[in-house]
Amino acid sequence: MALELLSTLGLQGALRDLIPAFEAETGTRLQAGYGPTVVQMQRIAEGATADVAILTAAGIDHLIAAGTMLPGSRADLARSAVGFAVRPGAPRPDISSGEAVKQTLLAAKSVVYSRAGASGIFFAGLIERLGIAAEVNAKATIIPSGFTGEKLASGEAELAVQQISELMEVPGIDIVGPLPAVLGSESVFSAGLFSASARLELARAFVAFLSTKAAAAVIARTGLVPLAGG
Repeated sequence: MALELLSTLGLQGALRDLIPAFEAETGTRLQAGYGPTVVQMQRIAEGATADVAILTAAGIDHLIAAGTMLPGSRADLARSAVGFAVRPGAPRPDISSGEAVKQTLLAAKSVVYSRAGASGIFFAGLIERLGIAAEVNAKATIIPSGFTGEKLASGEAELAVQQISELMEVPGIDIVGPLPAVLGSESVFSAGLFSASARLELARAFVAFLSTKAAAAVIARTGLVPLAGG
């Protein structure tokens, strides 16, 4: 039977390489399902289960507190930043400060962000804090989940907002860079083990594999800052 994983979209790029490497090394088949942390948390609340989850650190902590995941099983894997992307050849906007980000958002003709993902929740709060929620949402496309860069690549939006690692999943767009850390744009993705897993030793082995130096190199290539394996 396959080891089962529920993961945030933020690590999908890294796991595309890491899962086959783990399978080849251990002979274990691994089945992964991807979605924004909020969506995965809702699925788990409705009864979905697996052996391992990779979600935001806050999500893992919530599931540990609820007894769904083993106490002490949280393993921080990567730090992620929200960033902006534009169409290839378009001017790269200034995002060097909070005020620059505000002016960039006001000047953009159209913006796309995700409703359910950690980046979308952060962005909705950010434009409220900046006092420009009405102006931005009047010209925004808010997708339920998935990759905002796809709307950019198709020409449906001028500016895409999402985790850098998720923007990197879409070819044919130009990633401007991460938003300033002062805006609180960074989050941590962590792994946790389901308490009801019948394959806990394999689950632990997979999380240990994700914490190796080799895995850290893969994670770094996908727009994330590895927090283990150094």
